[in-house]
Amino acid sequence: MQFWLQRIGMGALLLLAVSMLTFGAMNVLGDPLFNILGPIAGDTDNPESMAIIEAAESQYHLDKPLPERYGRWLGDFVTGDFGVQFSTDGQPPVIDLVKERLPRSLTLMVMAQVMALGIAIPWGVWAASRANTGIDRGSTILSFGLVSLPNFALAVILLYVFGVKLDWLPDTYTASDPFLNRIHQLILPALTLALPAAAVYQRLLRTDLITTLQEDFILMARSKGVSRRRVLFRHALRPSMFSVITVFGVTAGTLIGGALVVESYFRIPGVGLAIVEAILREDFPVVLALVMIIAAAFVVLNLLVDVLYSVLDPRVRR
Repeated sequence: MQFWLQRIGMGALLLLAVSMLTFGAMNVLGDPLFNILGPIAGDTDNPESMAIIEAAESQYHLDKPLPERYGRWLGDFVTGDFGVQFSTDGQPPVIDLVKERLPRSLTLMVMAQVMALGIAIPWGVWAASRANTGIDRGSTILSFGLVSLPNFALAVILLYVFGVKLDWLPDTYTASDPFLNRIHQLILPALTLALPAAAVYQRLLRTDLITTLQEDFILMARSKGVSRRRVLFRHALRPSMFSVITVFGVTAGTLIGGALVVESYFRIPGVGLAIVEAILREDFPVVLALVMIIAAAFVVLNLLVDVLYSVLDPRVRR
């Protein structure tokens, strides 16, 4: 129990630190009042404009000190009140934008991780079983190439090959289409995110598998006549997954960063594109809400990684 309490406490402190830094940066580096009122915010000589400015300051607590505003915002946020969008006509609630955009990004990132693991595990096992051969060296070159290739360049290549040249996959995303059609439209963007992650997983899994295959219990299994395939997948794979699981949690942050590029390139109206648009508009409540949601997802995912660790090896809970 103490193990889990420590992990949850560390996650809560991390989220608190992220919220403080993000709120402070948004309010110190920009002018929330200008984003709410537009040019009127600078017209302090006009009595009518001053009345509007004072009303806006009172409504959004901008006349209060920064710590007090942070406390009010944090209290509202934890109760599910994310505020309103500053720079959109009518100022709709931020929660409406989150409900609209978040499922698309979650679908994209889940598809990307599933693809990455689906590619990396058989690829890593295959490379480890042929270690130090020409095939393994070619596999190493391919994985390094995928890791070093920027997301936007990989997106262009995949779009040209599978979307234009072969015409196997759609190159556009339409939010109003049926669910299965949207899943089909997300294959190319998800593959763009999945291939670099798969290359990282494959290199880690290959290295750990080569080490595991030298262990005594593997040699014992081989001496008993257990087939090579069974040795690889039933005996060696599980104890070789620790590095992959560790990086799986960390890679979630990389996928979020990659989603900013991929969603913008493929014009997918998800969280990544929403953050880009909100930063350009200096729409503070949207940026704050989305950053905190992403940070919370990252913390929860890493807690799940700890759970997987404890399942694979109960000694980590001690």
